[in-house]
Amino acid sequence: MKQPENQSKKYATLFADIDSGRIKIPQFQRDFVWDKTQTAKLIDSIIKGFPIGTFIFWKTRERLRSIRNIGNVELPEPPKGDAVLYVLDGQQRITSLYAVRKGIILTRDGESVDYKDLCVDLALMPDGEEEVVLAEPQEGKRTISIHRLLTGSLTSFLKSYSEKELERIEVYQRRLTGYDFSVIEIADYEIDIACEIFTRINTGGKALTLFEIMVAKTYDLERKFDLQERYDELIDSEGTAKDLEDANFETIPPVTILQCLAAKVCGSIKRGDILKMERDAVVDAWPVVVGSIFSAVDFMRSHLGVQVSRLLPYNTLLIPLTYFFICQSKAPSTRQVALLRQYFLWASLSNRFNSAVETKIETDLKRIDAIVREEQPSYDSEPLRLTVEDFRHRPFIATDAFCKAVLCILVAQQPRSLVDNGIVQIDNSWLKVASSRNFHHFFPKAFLKKRGIDWRDANRLANIILVNADLNKRVIRARAPSDYIKEFQEKNPDMAKALSSHFIGDPAAFGILVDDYEVFITNRATELLKTVDAQLLVERPVA
Repeated sequence: MKQPENQSKKYATLFADIDSGRIKIPQFQRDFVWDKTQTAKLIDSIIKGFPIGTFIFWKTRERLRSIRNIGNVELPEPPKGDAVLYVLDGQQRITSLYAVRKGIILTRDGESVDYKDLCVDLALMPDGEEEVVLAEPQEGKRTISIHRLLTGSLTSFLKSYSEKELERIEVYQRRLTGYDFSVIEIADYEIDIACEIFTRINTGGKALTLFEIMVAKTYDLERKFDLQERYDELIDSEGTAKDLEDANFETIPPVTILQCLAAKVCGSIKRGDILKMERDAVVDAWPVVVGSIFSAVDFMRSHLGVQVSRLLPYNTLLIPLTYFFICQSKAPSTRQVALLRQYFLWASLSNRFNSAVETKIETDLKRIDAIVREEQPSYDSEPLRLTVEDFRHRPFIATDAFCKAVLCILVAQQPRSLVDNGIVQIDNSWLKVASSRNFHHFFPKAFLKKRGIDWRDANRLANIILVNADLNKRVIRARAPSDYIKEFQEKNPDMAKALSSHFIGDPAAFGILVDDYEVFITNRATELLKTVDAQLLVERPVA
């Protein structure tokens, strides 16, 4: 790796390189131009000969997602094959100076900001203590705009200014155009190293995400590919195409989509492998991966009970399921459905992705390869052994993968309203916390508290059912199960069917009629375990 090279550049050279496309501003941050007041102080410092900090450029033949225009000025693309200097430090300074030189008009918070307003007070000497650069002309003061100072002709100055003012204009011009801008140029660094430098300099230690780095790296102007824009459209196309919001999967984060891409391109989601992905490979893979993501989402909704993305035990689970549909475009067979469900429950109920996600996914992609071949993957090295106690005593935590997997089983059962047997509606906005309107403690916590049972014991997973919001908050509240179930039975002649959809059997056998909490918990935990065991066991195909 080469050592950084210290240089200096004059004003004209610096901005000629921007005009030619040789210097580019990577699009890592939105506020890439200072406001007029900050810019006025910057130019005042240059006129006074003060140091304004060093520009750090990354010299590379990589093509990154970069700022395409500043206000009304288009920034050209560099010639093919030429090295580009990406600004890692000094973005705001260099773009602010450029905005003044070009007389750019920007829109901020709905208001136009004209950088031609910046001007020099011709009544002041450049080396005085007062700031000679104003953010805009002031009444009663003789000024010249910085833009005109740098781009105007001597003839136009002669017509407008006195001899003394012309002398000062000449001094200001000379100070600006003769200023030596300090530049450090680094070359032959990998993109992740360059981004680390950018992070340390610009964001106070907050690292650029892997997705942000790959957005920059995979940008392709000719093929009109912008990973950030494609991700935004995938989440919400605003009615122009199929999107994840329509499927209630709008909470899938960008890194998960990136990892789905990586599973296709390099069979790995390790950071180092993702950073090595070539731009063309990513662009080529995008439509295939997006189609497979939609297939995976449809599969989860149809076969796994994941009706909305907040029910997904791990966002990571989208990766192997998407990979399955990348490998196989046709609908899964009955055996493959069973094997995929088995994998989904095994990974979720074992809390598999609480750690070492990258390594585990690499292993699991091989398991998916086996499922594509309709073979039973091996789980012998990581067996899952569940007992009724795992369901009896497990606390209900809405964000826990085990709990979410059980909720998915409940949803797949198509839980019905205890009042009228209508299907319970599940919504992402209601599933953020354990106090969600969709979650109901069959034995209400307030009721159990009166019986001396604390909230921890009341908040067991086996005590949770899914209901519509109004039933939970307005009807049941703190009533005893024997009380509200008796009332609902009078309204709902098919109560047994409704209870069964929640894995609840005969009210008497389940202790409901006598409000026996422990009998209810034990019986329901047993029913949940039976269902899980049945789905984890996939019969061998008949020879």
